[in-house]
Amino acid sequence: MDGAAAGDHKRRATFAPRKPPRLAAGRARALGLPTRGTTNANRLRRIDRWLLATQVPRLRDAVRPLVVDLGYGSSAVTTLELADRLGPEVHGLEVVGLEIDPERVAAVAADRDPPRVDFRLGGFELAGLRPVLVRAFNVLRQYDEQSATRAWETMCAGLGPGGLLVEGTCDEWGRRATWVALDADGPLTLTLSARVADLDKPSDLAERLPKALIHHNLPGRPVHEFLRALDAAWATAAGLSTFGPRQRWTAAVQALADAGWPLVGSTRRWRQGELTVRWSAVAPD
Repeated sequence: MDGAAAGDHKRRATFAPRKPPRLAAGRARALGLPTRGTTNANRLRRIDRWLLATQVPRLRDAVRPLVVDLGYGSSAVTTLELADRLGPEVHGLEVVGLEIDPERVAAVAADRDPPRVDFRLGGFELAGLRPVLVRAFNVLRQYDEQSATRAWETMCAGLGPGGLLVEGTCDEWGRRATWVALDADGPLTLTLSARVADLDKPSDLAERLPKALIHHNLPGRPVHEFLRALDAAWATAAGLSTFGPRQRWTAAVQALADAGWPLVGSTRRWRQGELTVRWSAVAPD
């Protein structure tokens, strides 16, 4: 086991997914609190592009390619976009939008197209479903860190075999986003994604860090050191701005990789304004 893998094992060993709650049909108690419900078309396009690039094989290999979109808000638009983007690549795809607010579930009844797209009442318990993939965006910012960790544990316990949870946050227009990918054993990676032309420096994304990291962005802490290194690489690559912000971003990310940061993914993702790093490199001490 190499150093990075050992670090992953050490940090993930403390993650203890809870047993999925036993839910009686029609009497399940949705776990969680309602979100503000705000959403916009294409707000989640960045995470959807990442899912298309990285998670289609997982869905294709599943006996039942079931995806849960947790906390879709006051409109069904982002759930429908998710189905439209993944559907052409995954035969038999099912997407279920879950909301803890019954009025929101009732409001999108006309958008149901089961089994391709459905909407149900549910929260962190995932309505008793066993999805291969869960997208949970902008649902944990209102919680304290301990409660957010418990939500992670509950959702991961509800995953189907080989399942993945992707939990993150983004701004109102989807131009800045971060997310964590987790399996049944805990966090795997952190991804930063942005319209890099709008960035003054990469650490502008710090305000969108997931709840597990945002309060740990302090000098000397791993995530702060990571963002500091990324800012330094961005400054060094300033001369490439002549060729566009994507060229500058790609050069900065390459510099991080050359410096030994455990990055994951191809340079193609970098050119999309993305950067994925192993969780062990940024996890709280």
